[in-house]
Amino acid sequence: VRAQNDTEPIVLEGKCLVVCDSSPSADGAITSSLGISVRSGSAKVAFSATRSTNHEPSEMSNRTMTIYFDQVLVNIGNHFDLASSIFVAPRKGIYSFSFHVVKVYNRQTIQVSLMQNGYPVISAFAGDQDVTREAASNGVLLLMEREDKVHLKLERGNLMGGWKYSTFSGFLVFPL
Repeated sequence: VRAQNDTEPIVLEGKCLVVCDSSPSADGAITSSLGISVRSGSAKVAFSATRSTNHEPSEMSNRTMTIYFDQVLVNIGNHFDLASSIFVAPRKGIYSFSFHVVKVYNRQTIQVSLMQNGYPVISAFAGDQDVTREAASNGVLLLMEREDKVHLKLERGNLMGGWKYSTFSGFLVFPL
């Protein structure tokens, strides 16, 4: 089964399927009165956020230890909230995430964790004391349910003095 684009009919073994009386479902699919679900082009989800300036942690970031980003390069579907720096899954599926958090020369180890619904899933460390800049980087595929939340948290150390050029990205690999 393959549709050529969003406007052409789906062909099943040489027969044309016409979906009538359709209504959109909560997960972005169209479900017909026949119970057939067809995903639309609106199922695309991707984001990429960066830290474009040095950041002095605020009272809020010191309390929650959330790593905040100040610029969105891509936000297809608008599921990444820049103000909170949290991504909310619009549907159940497999998602890919990666991050790269830069620390400046501060003679301490940092630990950055990718948090899913408040729990750490993966972490990365940067702890070389003899370099000017160093990054904690990692990536993962996650099974996420609709409304699951993902963000980055500084678990150890501090980023005082700046973390310009840090990035956080993710996208829906495929819906389930």
